[in-house]
Amino acid sequence: MRTRRAAAAIAALLSVTVPVMAAAGCSTEPTPSNDRTRSTVSTATKTGTGDVRTDLEPLTKRFGALGTPVSATWMSGTLGGEAPGPSTYWIDAVVELTPDAASALRSTSPQPTTESPDVEDGVRAAIPSGQLLRSEALDAKFAQGSFRAKAYLAADSDTVVLVALGQ
Repeated sequence: MRTRRAAAAIAALLSVTVPVMAAAGCSTEPTPSNDRTRSTVSTATKTGTGDVRTDLEPLTKRFGALGTPVSATWMSGTLGGEAPGPSTYWIDAVVELTPDAASALRSTSPQPTTESPDVEDGVRAAIPSGQLLRSEALDAKFAQGSFRAKAYLAADSDTVVLVALGQ
């Protein structure tokens, strides 16, 4: 009799718990959707050392579409607090590209945007003045491994701004 009651209790618990977990979207996979990326960035706290970096290799390793950049100003860190488990990393970067690399990115037909890149203050000053261009196809050029990025291409220079997340 106790075994039946225990089984019934477990079944009742699972009937409540499993749908709640499914509705909560329990997943460790990175989210490729730009809308979800934007939402995550705006609700989670970016943490990092505060160091502004100029080395190129960590960026070119993660984003092949950069080619061999001329220079970069960037920062990185993790999202959220000290919770155990996989971390979500962020990278905010302003990268000066070679003319060939910039031309390849322009082939994605980005369109003018009034949206401003949501980057950390240490990177913000490096964003070129003037019109920025965006497209989903441009973003797709920076989807590599677990990283996804919102990419903004300067209309008047060979500069790209990346707001990236990955695991």
